Amino acid sequence: MSDNPMHSYQAPEGLLKDRIIMVTGAGDGIGRVAAKTYAAHGATVILLGRTISKLESVYDEIEASGHPQPAIVPMNLEGAAVKDYEEMAMTIEDNFGRLDGLLHNAGILGDRTPVELYDPETWNKVMHINATAPFLLTRAVIPLLRLSGDASVIFTSSGVGRQARAYWGAYAVSKFALEGLSQLLADELDDERHNVRVNSLNPGATRTNMRARAYPAENPMKNPTPEDLMPSYLYLMGPDSKGVNGQQLDAQVKK
Repeated sequence: MSDNPMHSYQAPEGLLKDRIIMVTGAGDGIGRVAAKTYAAHGATVILLGRTISKLESVYDEIEASGHPQPAIVPMNLEGAAVKDYEEMAMTIEDNFGRLDGLLHNAGILGDRTPVELYDPETWNKVMHINATAPFLLTRAVIPLLRLSGDASVIFTSSGVGRQARAYWGAYAVSKFALEGLSQLLADELDDERHNVRVNSLNPGATRTNMRARAYPAENPMKNPTPEDLMPSYLYLMGPDSKGVNGQQLDAQVKK
């Protein structure tokens, strides 16, 4: 059993009312479900992702449900330059004035292969999308997070980003990097106002396309759905987690 309140958290309907929350990788899997869940609890969600058709699908679902109108930010994290992130931050400031939440969910798996056989180009791509892009994005929006009265940043981690295992290659190393970035920012942003908190969250084995690619022989039905994990995602994004900062957390109860 878990003694962490987030695993059994029951979010009030208006938990995120009037909050501006960005979700990266919002077109698929956990990101898609988190974006819709945050909107259902009152947030204006900024949907960031690479594939516009997927983002439009999430947008339409949110709007059809009568939740606050979301915004779409198409961005290919592999090719985005520093100025792209800075322009994005300026657009958010012009339209919303601040940012109250940021869920870093976008990521790619890369190869499952020994380091001695790992393709260097793939390594660089995985490290860029999974670690450097979150740095560039967060760096650009820190001033907007500081304008919030209560902002939360969540980095999506992995079990292999806390204890590496053979053949996980750049994915594992990139998640270790994210853990470091999360701890670094948690310390740097924890000023006397205590208005920005930063934590890492390991979703664990979840019924997603990425999990299916990583474990092709596994029966996906034995894993929880992204929807099953949302109590943790809501708890960390909402005001009830104020004071929780610099933590390495798990979205599922450890068996």
